[in-house]
Amino acid sequence: MVPAQKGSRKELAEERWEQIRLLLGQRRAVRLHELCGELGISPATARRDLEALEQRGELRRVHGGAVQVHNRLEEPLFDDKAQLDASEKRHIAQEALKFVEAGETVFLDGGSTVLELARLLVHRKDLTVVTNSIRAAQELASDGPRLFLVGGELRRLSQTLVGPVTQSTLGEMNFDKAFMGTLGLTLKEGLTTTDPDEGFTKRLAMSRAGTVIVLVDSSKIGKIGLSCAGRLEDVDLLITDSNLDALFAQGLAKKGIQVVRAPKKTIRKTA
Repeated sequence: MVPAQKGSRKELAEERWEQIRLLLGQRRAVRLHELCGELGISPATARRDLEALEQRGELRRVHGGAVQVHNRLEEPLFDDKAQLDASEKRHIAQEALKFVEAGETVFLDGGSTVLELARLLVHRKDLTVVTNSIRAAQELASDGPRLFLVGGELRRLSQTLVGPVTQSTLGEMNFDKAFMGTLGLTLKEGLTTTDPDEGFTKRLAMSRAGTVIVLVDSSKIGKIGLSCAGRLEDVDLLITDSNLDALFAQGLAKKGIQVVRAPKKTIRKTA
């Protein structure tokens, strides 16, 4: 009986959250007393709901209520993006390396965190790598795995080859694993990006993989882009940093996604 009660409370909370999202979408701001009156809940419950949604990056709490946050993506230049949260990205890539096994064929996406993984595969001659990333291909061009570069239209902002032309290559290939990055990630919209052609190629690569592994730092959580880049139902494993929100992790678990948090590396001081 107790598990059933917990489940029902969770469902009720999710229903309230959806109502709060709708109210914020209409008004851009809500007062605590308005939520209590319109949802029929206590001030304590309203505060807990607002705290949960703030942790997901969906709103910002202010005195007496909450305001809508701007969570639409603005994509930076690739070199600028690669410098953001660089330490976390390296730690995530080191965790991802543990899932690369000898003899596998893997797809490497054009994300900056996936590029860090590519740099760790430079001497792995026991692999076949397929990628649509110009930067990843450059890292692996002189040595390392057998390498296939996907053809397509060059998207300079992300340094990737994207669009319908990529189907002639990707549609004929099968991958043991696909390592994917994303600009935005929410429980409702899944993986998103700013460009429809890039979204098309990301979804296609995921559909050709036996296992889909998403590499994403926690700053991307709660962000939404123009185009779908993959459904959470198609993701098997998510590797992120230690700052991932616990409620978001629970939401991923409900969808059957394994979560791995890359530990922070400590620097040893020498005398």
